[in-house]
Amino acid sequence: MHAETPADWRQANRALWDERVPIHVASDFYDLESFRAGEDALRAFEVAEVGDVAGKSLLHLQCHIGVDTLSWARHGASRVVGLDFSEPAVEAARGLAREIGLGPDRAAFVAADVHDAAQAVPDSSYDIVYTGVGALNWLPDTRRWAEVAASLVAPGGFLYLAEFHPLTDCLDDSTGREIVHDYFSRDAWVEEAPGTYADFDAPTVHNRSVEWQHPIGDVVSALAAAGLRIEFLHEHDASLFARFSALERQADGFYRFPADRPRIPLMYSIKATRPAVGS
Repeated sequence: MHAETPADWRQANRALWDERVPIHVASDFYDLESFRAGEDALRAFEVAEVGDVAGKSLLHLQCHIGVDTLSWARHGASRVVGLDFSEPAVEAARGLAREIGLGPDRAAFVAADVHDAAQAVPDSSYDIVYTGVGALNWLPDTRRWAEVAASLVAPGGFLYLAEFHPLTDCLDDSTGREIVHDYFSRDAWVEEAPGTYADFDAPTVHNRSVEWQHPIGDVVSALAAAGLRIEFLHEHDASLFARFSALERQADGFYRFPADRPRIPLMYSIKATRPAVGS
């Protein structure tokens, strides 16, 4: 339900994520056995939109257990750095890096709040600052996030964000047919729910989460205000999981509404650049 932001929102969310790390590591959803064997964790549209990363440095904010971060290294990034506020997640990411043969010179992971990223990461700027899906909803203020993220983009570099579309937060949780929540609400969404998207039936203790929805206009405006130039905003008709019961898994692994349902955006992506010095 929508409510005022509780004072302990960071602690509640960190406890929730800390508890779910071992569940995710063991889950079929992340399928780390296949990842260790070389399977790519990135989505095809991300790889296409980010482009060639060979020889570039990449910072992944809110990296969780690091599978996306390490996938960028496999795609040729010269150095990747992942940051997450969950120490168990960072430890899992470091272990995974060792298992696939990437040392700290190629793949480093830092435990810190994303708002403290500029002080916590080892380099002052990166060619690419990347944020994967399911990240912004855990932050109360897109402007503060954008200022931090933009400050870490090197001149001539860019920020790339892929996220779930905020419209999906407004629809009923079962069929996704009706708008039942306010798109423009600024209140926190406080929920008590066991399990996790990687295993809905997993027994869990720390179940209170505090999240926020951010209209796309707020995200774009925050990045522009932080000094980045918006190169594109793309909307996608697919989701990574069956958020609504009507979604069907298709051949490419994404979930979409059936052909007889009108399409709506389920995800979006943004690329925003920092001008090169002198340009």
